[in-house]
Amino acid sequence: MKRVALAFVLAATPALGQDQVTTAPGGILRWLDKMTGETADIELSSGQSAVSGRLTIQLDECRYPTANPASDAFGHLTIREEGAKTPVFSGWMVASSPALSALEHPRYDVWVLRCVTPDQPELDLEPQAPEEDETTAPQEG
Repeated sequence: MKRVALAFVLAATPALGQDQVTTAPGGILRWLDKMTGETADIELSSGQSAVSGRLTIQLDECRYPTANPASDAFGHLTIREEGAKTPVFSGWMVASSPALSALEHPRYDVWVLRCVTPDQPELDLEPQAPEEDETTAPQEG
């Protein structure tokens, strides 16, 4: 039922006109290991893949509404598990409704957060050094 609803939504998009949806150069995904609680945000260009845990996650394409880039993004993902011959997921995920078409895996969860658009800054994936607080800085005596 969920796949039928997703197919309807995606099939209706081209009927609205090709200028209604823009293809982004990349997207930002979130990965979760349900066993350890570890999460990571992953920024991928279209066609690029990344390894997280035992999964290889590939972003095939990311699209967003042209009139409102900050609104609902949807991405096509191909997700493979180490040792498996066929993908464990291949299809479109909608950022606002990740359960509509979800990766069904006992250990991992992956979902689309947003597309990378010209007006949104890139995701800073580098760890931040803690800022020194005057109350914790050593005092001269």
